[in-house]
Amino acid sequence: MKAVYFGDKVEETAVQRVTGIGGVFFKSDDPAALRDWYNKHLGLNTDNYGCTFWWKDQQGNDASTQWSPFAADTDYFEPSQKQFMQNFRVHDLDNLLISLKEEGVTIIGEPQAYDYGKFGWIVDPEGNKIELWEPVDKVFL
Repeated sequence: MKAVYFGDKVEETAVQRVTGIGGVFFKSDDPAALRDWYNKHLGLNTDNYGCTFWWKDQQGNDASTQWSPFAADTDYFEPSQKQFMQNFRVHDLDNLLISLKEEGVTIIGEPQAYDYGKFGWIVDPEGNKIELWEPVDKVFL
């Protein structure tokens, strides 16, 4: 944090893992109505997926964070029974999943790749499903 706010050099001793928040996903009784409400009252530029927030990373590259209400009966958050799922942007998903497995972290399913990035899933100690995303932001531009 110090380097970001004050420009001080910080030595990198650990491999970079999470690089930002990729998305906030949560269950909703009526996702379409909720998206419309956020559009009307808070000005979110919503579409069928929610709202994409664009920002620049530390190197000045375009990056995004997704806000998305899901149907209340979605199984996408399983095996978690929670009402939400976090999505974190990561660097080098394949090697991160290897490291996490070696550290005893529960990996869910197999990684999947799309033109907009690679995805993998883990569960934290409280049963929260976490989606890890190695993005290809340029696909959205």
